[in-house]
Amino acid sequence: MLLLSACNGTDGDGNAAAAGGSADLAFQNGTAQQHNARPNTGDFAPGAAPTAAAKKPVARKWVQLSAGKADALDPVVINGAGFTLYRFDKDTANPSKSNCFDACATTWPPYLVAKGGKAFIDGIQKSAVGFIPRDGAFQVTIGGRPVYLFSKDTKPGDTNGQGVGGTWFGVTPDGQKAGQAADGGDGATTAPTASPATSATFFDSADFADPAEGITGPGCKPVRFSGSLQISGAAKIWDGPDCTGKSLVVQGDVNDLSAIGFPAVRSIRFLG
Repeated sequence: MLLLSACNGTDGDGNAAAAGGSADLAFQNGTAQQHNARPNTGDFAPGAAPTAAAKKPVARKWVQLSAGKADALDPVVINGAGFTLYRFDKDTANPSKSNCFDACATTWPPYLVAKGGKAFIDGIQKSAVGFIPRDGAFQVTIGGRPVYLFSKDTKPGDTNGQGVGGTWFGVTPDGQKAGQAADGGDGATTAPTASPATSATFFDSADFADPAEGITGPGCKPVRFSGSLQISGAAKIWDGPDCTGKSLVVQGDVNDLSAIGFPAVRSIRFLG
């Protein structure tokens, strides 16, 4: 378990957060369920769902940030209860600052963790996660962007906030806009256009040089070799074990995985 510090940013009044000021928060790798989080606490609490948001935003005892899929958004960050997290174009990432208050914050409840709370990190780099003071607690940031729930998402997996007003989008594990084309100007990943693959062959060197290993089957699969990849269709690769860490959707043969930023591939999941 690692103690977190509030990142340099601003609170709701625009005052700079103290550099290195301890948020008394703790990281834990994995999901809340894996760590036996108590029922009706944190993201599992009845009042924590976006549809149940009160006038005063809910500060949770723990939050869970998972790299996952919601409707057509893949990847997108979801919380422990399966609700989509969003970013707002009118906010800033450097410094981290929210520009959503009052009526806006009722429609888009800021995602808050209480002082002394925990953040469970599932498939997201710790370095991408930060916090800014807000409402006596801390608002979660991803890639420097403050994140929110949407009050009109009524069940886990809903993405009703995607594209609202041309300024609200699901947030990717690195803080970009989910579901946007790669040339959309925000560095976001492209949703797969190829059919889902059911198998793949990884090679130990670039240009499909032996030795090789074939991988197939449902669920997250470990990968030994990561020089190049032959695949017919789309699949998702990770640089960490058990489908954690940095991820990318690949949609066909890759003759040099290091050239696309994956010198080490440790796991794969087929999208079908």
